[in-house]
Amino acid sequence: MARLAPLPLGTFPELKETFERFAKALGFVPNSTLIMQRRPKLVKALAGLTATIWDPEGAVELGFKRLLAHVASRAHGCQYCMAHTAGGALHCGVPEEKVAAIWEYPTSPLYTPAERVALDFSLAAAAVPNEVTDEMFAELRHHW
Repeated sequence: MARLAPLPLGTFPELKETFERFAKALGFVPNSTLIMQRRPKLVKALAGLTATIWDPEGAVELGFKRLLAHVASRAHGCQYCMAHTAGGALHCGVPEEKVAAIWEYPTSPLYTPAERVALDFSLAAAAVPNEVTDEMFAELRHHW
């Protein structure tokens, strides 16, 4: 439960475009940003960081980035993040059956070898970063 209540949209008009970008990318405006708007510069800084991470011109497809984030969220036990990353994957066009099979990714035919190694890496890096192996990096370089 939040210690601070989210402020309504429109509380700070200078954040209107920023919140519109969040809504377009996610399908909603996260409560975390509605809480953070007490410090508009913080929201704008977060928006800049997320825009860089979720850049559609990047080499990794946006929906798959959401699945990577989903696996990382589970590794560190954030159910809130898991809900939003799974929903975000669907919002980005990942088929429902692929999202539903995320925890069968090592053997599911819905996942490619390149996706499997990236998901393995995401899981290891988010759980215990020093569990990332040289072999994982070699496989990442091979596929990505």
